[in-house]
Amino acid sequence: MRKIEHIGIAVKDLKKSNELFALLLGKEHYKTESVAGEGVETSFFQVGETKVELLQASRPDSPIAKYLEKKSEGVHHIALDVEDIHAEVKRLKEAGFEILNETPKQGADNKIVVFLHPRSTNGVLVELCQNAG
Repeated sequence: MRKIEHIGIAVKDLKKSNELFALLLGKEHYKTESVAGEGVETSFFQVGETKVELLQASRPDSPIAKYLEKKSEGVHHIALDVEDIHAEVKRLKEAGFEILNETPKQGADNKIVVFLHPRSTNGVLVELCQNAG
């Protein structure tokens, strides 16, 4: 693990949340992106070496829609930057962590991603991400 890549925050209204976080962080978001496979619209703010990713559901059956229904708005996940996602998945699986998707999938911000189940990480959804290129 090289660093915290980003903190994902589930929001109900991306436009309003962009305004709120722009005030909070003193800067505008630098990009928005749709991730159709996850049913999510994202927006990114750069804060030093770390990013804040706002996530709004784009369809009612998406993981973010389900999260918002159960828990409301708030921190959804912490993403860790890795150099070799396949090696990290192998290492963490052998160490007993529960991997939600062992095969990396396309995420936002030109990343491939794998998620660890919160059951195995003290209730925190952890995302491993690697540049896809």
